[in-house]
Amino acid sequence: MSTSAVLAPAVLPRHIAIIMDGNNRYGKANNLGKGQGHVAGKDALDPIVDYCVDTGVEVLTVFAFSSENWQRPPSEVALLMQLLASTIHEQLPRMNEYRIRLRFIGDRSQLSDDLQTLMADAEEKTANFEAMTLVIAISYGGQWDIAHAAKQLAQQVQAGQLRAEDINKERLGDYVQLADAPAVDMLIRTGGEYRISNFLLWQSAYAELFFTQTLWPNFGADELSTMVTEFAQRQRRFGKTSEQIVTEQPTR
Repeated sequence: MSTSAVLAPAVLPRHIAIIMDGNNRYGKANNLGKGQGHVAGKDALDPIVDYCVDTGVEVLTVFAFSSENWQRPPSEVALLMQLLASTIHEQLPRMNEYRIRLRFIGDRSQLSDDLQTLMADAEEKTANFEAMTLVIAISYGGQWDIAHAAKQLAQQVQAGQLRAEDINKERLGDYVQLADAPAVDMLIRTGGEYRISNFLLWQSAYAELFFTQTLWPNFGADELSTMVTEFAQRQRRFGKTSEQIVTEQPTR
């Protein structure tokens, strides 16, 4: 039985974000060739997308390549860029079939012109799809995101379009990546590490955190379903007391 069949929509996460960690370790553990762990990781995404569509998740954001990943060996960076391009080519038919919107976040200035063109074309072709949104973070960092938003507000102040005293968290939040999407409800990291690695810092301010030892290529819909069930059982207080939350819950 699917999670969507046993959990009310009110307790399902609207936005799930995943740090897809463990590809290299998977490759080494399975005696795969250099970089083949990343290839296996690419193939692990489809069942997760299918689960999210079937369950009613509105947004799935995956961390494909961080701003810090540029420091990796050039050969690995080149392979990752190739895999990202392949992923976009492979995902487009699925996005069309299932009416999923494809979006990208991150600093595109560091990407090749060909990859930027491919990303923009995919976004344009799927812009009106409403079944779900799949967001791929490429050359993304949460600190860069917040600094980029602050820079835009500073430019408005400099141009006389905005007063500095009018800047607050709501206005800054309008300029971070995914400002038009629901805040992250669940942030998952695979691979056994216990950190969020500069991913969606602003958007995940009140996210429920989930960590698993499972390497990303082995992470599947069954484990995600178990996490979603646990998510539904957690009490999300957003700074309030438990008593306030219970009082505010509608009677059934």
